[in-house]
Order: sequence, then C-alpha cells, then structure tokens
Amino acid sequence: MNRKRGLLLTSLILIHLLAGCTSVLDDAVEPRAVLTATSNDIQQGEEVTFDARSSDAIEGSITEFQWDFGDGVEQTTITGFTSHQFLISGQFNVQLTVVNDQGGTDTTSTLVRVNGAPILNLSIPEVVRSGDIVMLDASGTIDPEGAPLEFTWDLNFLEDSDGDGDARNDIDSTEEVVYLPTESSGTIIGFLTVDDNQGGVAAEQFTIEVQTRRFKVSWLQTTLEWNFDEYLEQGDSWNSNMTPGEGARVLAYEAMLELDQDLVLPPDDFTLSLNILDDGHRRSADTSPGNITRNESTTAELNASNLNPFGEEEVLEADSADQLLEGLLNQPGARFGQGEWIWTVIAQNANPDSTFPGQPDPDSGNDWNLNIVITVLTPVLTEVAYE
Repeated sequence: MNRKRGLLLTSLILIHLLAGCTSVLDDAVEPRAVLTATSNDIQQGEEVTFDARSSDAIEGSITEFQWDFGDGVEQTTITGFTSHQFLISGQFNVQLTVVNDQGGTDTTSTLVRVNGAPILNLSIPEVVRSGDIVMLDASGTIDPEGAPLEFTWDLNFLEDSDGDGDARNDIDSTEEVVYLPTESSGTIIGFLTVDDNQGGVAAEQFTIEVQTRRFKVSWLQTTLEWNFDEYLEQGDSWNSNMTPGEGARVLAYEAMLELDQDLVLPPDDFTLSLNILDDGHRRSADTSPGNITRNESTTAELNASNLNPFGEEEVLEADSADQLLEGLLNQPGARFGQGEWIWTVIAQNANPDSTFPGQPDPDSGNDWNLNIVITVLTPVLTEVAYE
C-alpha cells in the first residue's frame, strides 16, 4: 500500500512540474509598437503617411502590421509603412497593432484631424431676362466644423473690374447673397470661392444665360398741332424750331400761313419755308391772294405725305423696350423727320407802298397766322410672356 501511494505522489509531482514548464513556454514576448503620422492635421481628401518601421519585435521578427484608420477602413501589411486617404472630415483615432513571430502583440494609436471643406450651396434663378436683377444666393453654404466662412465673388469673367489685366481674379463682392444687375442678353460667367480660413476651400464656376424680352408692337396714329399768331414788319422774318419726329415716325405735314385781309389792295407778299436739317428737306411757298369776292384771305401752303412707311403690328425680341424703340424709329427708310425742323415766315413786301418819297407808308406790315399739323405714328410696346 505504501509503495502505491509513493508512486501516485511521484506522478502528481511530475504532472505539476510539466504543467509549469508548458506555462513558461506559452508566455510569448510582446513587441513594441511605434507609430508616426505625416501629418496629423489635413484637409478632406488628402493622404496621411503612417510609419511604423521603428517598431521593435523584441524577440524574433514582426510578421504583421494591422491598421485600423478609424473611418471604417482596415488594412494588414507586412511592412511598417503605408498611406491612407481620408475622404470624410472629422477626428479619427488610427490604431496600429504589431504582431511578432512569437505570437506577441502590441497596439498604439495616433489622432488624425481631417478638416472638411465648406459644402457650397449656390442658388441661381433658372430664367433670367435682360434688365433683371439676379439674386445669387450662397447663404446655404455650411462648414462641417462650423467655422466662419469668407465669400469671394468674381461676377463676370469678361470684365476686369480691378483693372489689373486679369478679368478672372476680381473681388466684386464678399457677401453671402449678391444682387447682380443685367443690361443686355448674353452669357455671364463668374466664380465663387468660399474659404473657412483653416485650409478648407470650395469653389464653383457659374453661368447665367440672360435672355431677351418679348414685346408686341402696335402703332398709334396721332396728330401734333401748333398755331402761331404774330405780326411782321416789311423785310422782317420769324422762325420757330421743333422736333416732331422725336419718339415717333412722321407720316405727313400740312402748314397754312394766312395773312389778315388788307383794306387796300394789292395784297402783301409773304414767304413760308420749312427746312428739315438732317434730311436736307427744304420747301417754301409764297403767299397768293384769295378771291376777294368770296372774302378769301391771302395764304401760303406747304404739305407732304407718305414721308415714312406705316408700321406693322408684330412681336419682336429685344433686351429692353428702349432698345426696341430705338430700332423701330431708326429703321432704314423710315427715319425721315427725326431731326430738327425750322419754320420761317418772311415779310417780303407789305403793299401798298408810299406813292411819294418821304410820305408815311400806308402799309408797313401785317398780322398773320400759321397753323401746322403733323401726322405721326407712335410705337406702343406691350411685353408678352414666352410660351
């Protein structure tokens, strides 16, 4: 019995010693992980280089470098050098686990700060007509980190507003919302830059297509009338200037000069003349006596018709009503009478003259009346919507 107990005790001791040896063999030596990042502070979309080549296996060699970049991306390499692009902004705890051939591991980490560029939100009207004031609204632009933003607008690549010879570097405004007036149809190209003053920049080129306006054109026929009642001594003259073709198309004119009826014959001799300077239009008429038995006055007449063509009713496009009016009134072949008109009355002779030298002149002058009627067409514009 004693011998059996001795053998059992010896077996237990051996098992215990062997178990202790296995525990010693299972205790692997851990490596030492070392990690540097270049750089830790970047802009969204940039890459960071990570260097773990200074890590120490302590015993044996390093077999794996396990990377967790903190943005959902993981990677395993056999060398301690890699890079990673951060496509989203934020702060990321990048972890490195080093594994040696003894089965030992060590983990270290570094913090990477990724600054997000401003998220640009630019609103422009879909339809712009010439003469509109366009609202360019970038007030919806935000910064992921909440930083205050700076706005820089170059509102037109075709204009060098600062005069430096480069039309694409102007600073026309620094507001979030800009009001841009338009004067003519065409294409406006500009550029908006938003800066968070932390290295984050967003930029957008914008294009505005400025369209013409549409007008219905009709013509209103009216008459313009002037009446002059004057007196002229023999040998004197009278004149008056007018511009009846301003803002209208002249169709015709009629002028009647009428002298007061003399009690003593023969009747007086007066001349009525018209000079339209820009058109070289000169006309004149001498007075002729009327039928005395019918008590008709001495008169002179000037008249002309069909001076310009009649206007057509139509729908036309233009940058503005003023531009269209100018075009209508200056159409080739329809510009007669646009300039200054000069009317002149000359008292050539007041009859009868004195029979004897030195005697008072029985008729030294006369009263007269001039009536002028000018027929014109005035364009009337009504803006209509596009279909």
